Amino acid sequence: MDKHKVKRQRLDRICEGIRPPILNCPMPVRPLVALLDGRDCTVEMPILKDVATVAFCDAQSTQEIHEKVLSEAVGALMYHTISLSREDLEKFKALRIIIRIGSGYDNIDIKSAAELGIAVCNIPSSSVEETADSTLCHILNLYRRVTWLHQAMREGNRPASVEQIREVAGGAARIRGETLGIIGLGRIGQAVALRAKAFNFTVIFYDPYLPDGVERSLGLQRGGNCVALGCKILQIFPLIKKKKKKKKKKKKKKKNKEKKKKKKKKK
Repeated sequence: MDKHKVKRQRLDRICEGIRPPILNCPMPVRPLVALLDGRDCTVEMPILKDVATVAFCDAQSTQEIHEKVLSEAVGALMYHTISLSREDLEKFKALRIIIRIGSGYDNIDIKSAAELGIAVCNIPSSSVEETADSTLCHILNLYRRVTWLHQAMREGNRPASVEQIREVAGGAARIRGETLGIIGLGRIGQAVALRAKAFNFTVIFYDPYLPDGVERSLGLQRGGNCVALGCKILQIFPLIKKKKKKKKKKKKKKKNKEKKKKKKKKK
């Protein structure tokens, strides 16, 4: 079936939810849109300021949201620090759309939202650069042990010689020639890969959903010394478990072979 038809049918089902139909009459001059968790709306505010009234709830649960928002808000913006179950969604009397500022929407009961006639959207491109920057900061910290050295300085232990630095920053390693493996080469994975290449990492990746040719455009190898997860953690656990089981089986086989050899020698 055509993808556009499927999408149209899905939208029609949402519109057929239990919410009252939108009447053919002028909407309120300024509909109410609420940012449910947090107060950072610097990107959205310039877009919405002329067409809607924006309320900042800064809530961790729907119990902390003002009654006016629950009864009048037609749109909701949210990050990841608040969850919306069916019970929470039913508290909103006029809500038509929820926009998740980010890619994941596992903190929203999307099935119940559809049944209630509330559309749910996400923004996959949100915070890609910031997340990639933070990821590379953590990788560099693991290699160069900056946190360890910083902590030593704060405690008054200022390493003076090379030996003292080596002792405090035990495990520090050169980056040049190291291999960074990225599991999931989506928007964030690609942004991390490009940053890592600038630090002379050899970058390899695994992504079964990626179309052919992307690795050539980014100058990567399809496939380390370090692994970055650019996917949902629950998706990767089964793969890691399988590899661990295979390694354990190989070790057992080696041990059994060694034992058999020793027995033969004794005989």
